Amino acid sequence: MKAIIPVAGFGTRMLPASKAIPKEMITLIDRPLIQYVIEEAHAAGITEIILVTHTAKSAIENHFDTNFELEWQLEQKGKLEILDAVRSVCPSGMRISSVRQSRGLGLGHAILCAREMVNSDDIAILLPDVLINNKLSNHATDNLAAMIQRFNIDKAGQVMVEAVSEKDVVKYGVADIEGDITPGTSRPVRGFVEKPAIDKAPSNLAVVGRYVLPKEIWPYLEQAKPGAGGEIQLTDAIDSLVKDGVVEAYYMTGKSHDCGYIQGYVETFIEYANNS
Repeated sequence: MKAIIPVAGFGTRMLPASKAIPKEMITLIDRPLIQYVIEEAHAAGITEIILVTHTAKSAIENHFDTNFELEWQLEQKGKLEILDAVRSVCPSGMRISSVRQSRGLGLGHAILCAREMVNSDDIAILLPDVLINNKLSNHATDNLAAMIQRFNIDKAGQVMVEAVSEKDVVKYGVADIEGDITPGTSRPVRGFVEKPAIDKAPSNLAVVGRYVLPKEIWPYLEQAKPGAGGEIQLTDAIDSLVKDGVVEAYYMTGKSHDCGYIQGYVETFIEYANNS
């Protein structure tokens, strides 16, 4: 399975830090945010990544490319530990390619930009703003790997969710599930409600930013009409899949972190520093 990572956004919630540096390249401890996401995909067995990018995001592609001059200098100076870290930026066996999103027409449109590169096949989608801290989980299998395993049973799309406090449901897309669900398991969904009022929320299970979707998603993305903000929304296409009865919510283990805004990034930095 190939994974799509949309990185074409301007990162306005991280300004002015993201004015000249892609928000995905802002460093968390010893590596940029995007590297954590790539490593998560690699741990789940994914070997090919498609970055949906923008002209101002070349630093991301450069980060995962080989820098022969830098490696030669490190080798000549005997800095072999650093050299090994530089060479392992792109995990062994991982292929990373990119395609540009010429206009910011929404997440659904960004995913469509990568269609030809994945041959209209099943896909995983990882949003780079979100990091998943699996170290805080007691489960042996990482979340993305577990989602792919569940998907491979009967091709039911998997959308990762996490419990949030009742007062915070207004900030997220919320899953309306069938029956009870426990961490590390999946249940069918009746639909998703975008940023519901507290008294209208069907649950407190918020969509996290990880998706494993069947190839049937592509026609729905193509047919999707502009939604919120005049953009093509991935959620609208997934809702169409829900009506076909082929989507489940996967209740993640561990903890997620939204690094797409300053406070979330700072909180993540502190937690990762304390657990490094």
